[in-house]
Amino acid sequence: MVELCKKFIDKECIIYTYNSQIIATLKEVTDGALLIEEKGEVQAVNVDFVVRIREYPKKKNGKKKSVVID
Repeated sequence: MVELCKKFIDKECIIYTYNSQIIATLKEVTDGALLIEEKGEVQAVNVDFVVRIREYPKKKNGKKKSVVID
């Protein structure tokens, strides 16, 4: 999982955990945690609780989608 998460460094992502989803920019990946920046604050998320991670979807013109449906 750690190697896969490294592909998302410096990208805005949706990070799904067991009980929530976080929209943030992935800054660093270590063996046990993801270092993310959300609204100017830096946080660490335990990799063991990450279920899914994906890049925030964009429209054809490059702008962020306003609604993300999974």
